[in-house]
Amino acid sequence: MEAIPARARVYVACVVLGALCCLLPLPTVRTPWWAVLLLAALYAGCERVAARWRFTGTFYPVLLAGAFLLPPPAAALVAVPGALLSGVEQRPRWLRRLWRAAQLVVGVWVAARVHGALDGRDAVGASDFPYALAPAGAAVLAFCLALTVLDGGILAFAVGVPPAPLGQRGRVPVRRAWRGLFLRSLAPVVVHGLAGLMMAVLWRSPYGPVAALLVLLPMCVSWWVFAQYHRERAAHQATIRALVQAVDIKDGYTRGHSERVGQASMMIARELGMPDERVEVLRFAGILHDVGKLGVPTRLLRKDGPLTPEERRVIELHPEYGHEMVRGISFLGEARAAVLHHHERLDGSGYPYGLVGGQIPESARVVAVADAFDAMTSTRCYSRARPVPVALEELERCAGTQFDPRMVTALVRALSRHGWRPAVTSDEARPPRPRPSAPSRPGARR
Repeated sequence: MEAIPARARVYVACVVLGALCCLLPLPTVRTPWWAVLLLAALYAGCERVAARWRFTGTFYPVLLAGAFLLPPPAAALVAVPGALLSGVEQRPRWLRRLWRAAQLVVGVWVAARVHGALDGRDAVGASDFPYALAPAGAAVLAFCLALTVLDGGILAFAVGVPPAPLGQRGRVPVRRAWRGLFLRSLAPVVVHGLAGLMMAVLWRSPYGPVAALLVLLPMCVSWWVFAQYHRERAAHQATIRALVQAVDIKDGYTRGHSERVGQASMMIARELGMPDERVEVLRFAGILHDVGKLGVPTRLLRKDGPLTPEERRVIELHPEYGHEMVRGISFLGEARAAVLHHHERLDGSGYPYGLVGGQIPESARVVAVADAFDAMTSTRCYSRARPVPVALEELERCAGTQFDPRMVTALVRALSRHGWRPAVTSDEARPPRPRPSAPSRPGARR
């Protein structure tokens, strides 16, 4: 069983008490119990289906429809059975289920209160769909804000007690716990809120609850497609991790190099103003740039002395080996070109194809700078780590001939803003050998 800090248990207990306070007025409120039971059963069924599909999201349309149709305590009750019966993989399961139930009770109660205060239920009952949008939108924003506040609190207090939306491990600093949570969760919650509003309007229309349930069919289909996409993406990422670990095991001197090149590539991409999707692809490109070393004999990768011309030609095949390995991973996109061309140089002296200038893909030019920077700031068997300013001076000196000046400038700006803490990649117990007079390895001439 995973250890849950005491401060996290106290936080969960406080949220549970708050949820109970939301439900306390239930006996005194006029409640259509048949609607509560139907919506609660429907939400519980959706949660069980989600657990079967191994999808970690929550199906909010039913909960928000309850917030638009029912008094706040009754609407909050709809979430309890489904949350308590939801599938949870991590232990302690009872605490995670209790946390999720309390969180949803508070969120739905807040949404229902806001919706009722703006006379939203009257607009829904009169089927005034355009006029129902404003109170429903306010209720959705309140719901999203309540979940964000509670999620940020648990991230600040513990190691992911809920099914953590950020996948965080380790305690998150308080100043960062809520950063970006609201904006990341707003778009899906708004989509679910529109579906919940359609359910509520149809529920109060002459067509009744049966028509309202039909709204869920396209939502369930899209949900299933989304779950399949995430499952496939998770499988690809697991494959990437396995490949990188295999390279690190085979070439012990560069252990951790791939992850740092991925980090530096991401810093360059962000400094250039690339969209988040492309930044992620370039991070994958940096992580996988040396995966082709799996096809190179280990004795060549671990050779301490200078390489013969024949041995150099064998090592210079690793970009092509890597491209063959990753070309079937469709979501990598331009990262595959970076794996193939990250040793090309602007002046045409690189390999494997000797491309010149703009012929080299932009992703490869990003990874080339990141790769050279980490190689210079890390200790290897044939060279000691250089200080970061010295490495940047070398990059600037080679800009225009070996490296793209835009990428070098972007890395310099990013490092001046965020800093860099390079790790030693060689075995510290082994003293570095004198650097050969001539470059002993492809790409070592930085």
